[in-house]
Amino acid sequence: MAQISIGKAPGNRAVLPFYATGAVMFFVLCVLMVFSPESFTRHYFTPHLLTIVHVAALGWGTMIILGAAHQLLPVICEQDLYSEKMASFVWYTLTLGMILLTTNFWNLTVGWVMIAGGSLIVISAALYLFNVLKTTRIFNKYSIQKLFLVSSAIWLLFTVIVGLLLAINLKFPFFKQSHLEILKLHSHAGIAGWFLQLITGVSSKLVPMFLLGKSKKDYLLNWAFIFQNLGLILFLVDGYFIGVSVRVLIYAAIVLIGVVFWLLYLYDNFKNRLRKRVELLMKHAFLSFLALVISILLLPAVYFSSGYRWTMLYGTLLFMGWITSIILGKTFKTLPFIIWNDHYKNLSGKVKVPLPKDLYSEKLTVWQFRIFIAAFLVFASGIILQQVIIIRIGAILWVAVAVLYNVNVFKLLLHKRNNKS
Repeated sequence: MAQISIGKAPGNRAVLPFYATGAVMFFVLCVLMVFSPESFTRHYFTPHLLTIVHVAALGWGTMIILGAAHQLLPVICEQDLYSEKMASFVWYTLTLGMILLTTNFWNLTVGWVMIAGGSLIVISAALYLFNVLKTTRIFNKYSIQKLFLVSSAIWLLFTVIVGLLLAINLKFPFFKQSHLEILKLHSHAGIAGWFLQLITGVSSKLVPMFLLGKSKKDYLLNWAFIFQNLGLILFLVDGYFIGVSVRVLIYAAIVLIGVVFWLLYLYDNFKNRLRKRVELLMKHAFLSFLALVISILLLPAVYFSSGYRWTMLYGTLLFMGWITSIILGKTFKTLPFIIWNDHYKNLSGKVKVPLPKDLYSEKLTVWQFRIFIAAFLVFASGIILQQVIIIRIGAILWVAVAVLYNVNVFKLLLHKRNNKS
C-alpha cells in the first residue's frame, strides 16, 4: 500500500458509509438465509429468494465495491475523484432504493414503491458512471484498468435500468418476452458486466501492488476485456431476440476465455512477485477466483438438469464464493489504510504511530477465513443434497462469518486516535 498516492485519497464521507452499510447488509443477508433456507430448494423466482439475491447484489456486493471504487479511482487514475459530493449522494440514493426494493420483494408487493426504489438505484448508477467518466478522463489518457472501470460502470447502469423495467413490468406488463427470460439477461449483465469487469480492472491494479509483483503481459488484459464483453453481448442479443438456448454455453465459454486471460495476468504477477509470503487475506482472493471458474464450468449442469439445485449452487458460488470471498479479503487490505490515513498521515515520521494492520484484529480474520470455508462447504452441501436443515446450519455459519467481519469493520470505523501518539 506504500505506493498508493495518499494525497489524492477522497474524503471519508465518500467511502466509509458504503463500508458500514455493506457490512450491516452482509449480516442482514446471512440472517435472511437462516430464516428462509427452503428458498434454496425451490424455483429461483420466489419473493424471499428475490430479496436475498438483491440484498446480496445491491446491499452487500455493490455497496462495498462502490466504496472501494471511490477510494481506488484516484489511485488508478492518479488524480482526485471528480466529485466527493456526488459519491456521497450515490450512497443516499442507493441505500434508500435498495431498502425500498428489497422490503417490497419480501412479499412481492408490486407497485409504485418498488418502482421508486428501482428508480433511485438507476440514479445511483448514472451518477457513479458520470463520476467515473470525469475522473478517468479515459479519452485523454487511456489505460486498460480505466477501460475496465468505465465498462463496468456502463454495465451497472444497463443492469439496473433493465431491473427497473422488470419492476415496472410486474405492475404494468409490457414485455413481449417472458419476464423470467429477461430476468436471466438482467442478472448476467450484472454478474459478467458489473461485478466481473470491475473486479478484473481493480484486481489487475491491486494484486500486483499487494504482492509486489510485475508483469509485462498487459496484452492478456486486453484479450480479457474483449472476450468478457464479446461473450456477454452475444448472450444478451441472442437471448433477447431469439431466447436463451443451448448457445448460452458457447457465450459462457467465450466469457471463460476472458476470465482465463485475466487470471493468467494475475498468475504472471504472482510468479514474478517480490513478496514471497502469501498473506491469509490474499488466500481469500485465490479462493474467490476458484469459485468463479467452477461456477462457469457448472453451467452445462444448470442448463441440462431438471430441478434447481445446480442453479442454486451456481448462484451460491457466484455471490457467496466469488464476490463475498474477495470482499472479505480485500476489505482488510484497503479499509485499515483508509482509517490510518485519516488519523495518522500527518503524524507519520514525527511520533510513534501504529501500522494499518494494528487497527484491526488479525486473529479475527483467521477465524473469519476458517469459518468462511466451513460455511461455504456446509451450505453448498445442503443445496446439493436439497436438505433444508443442512442449508440452515450453513446459513448459521454464515452469520458467524458476518459477525466476525462486522466486529472488525466497526473496530476500524470507530477507531480513536491515542492522544499520546
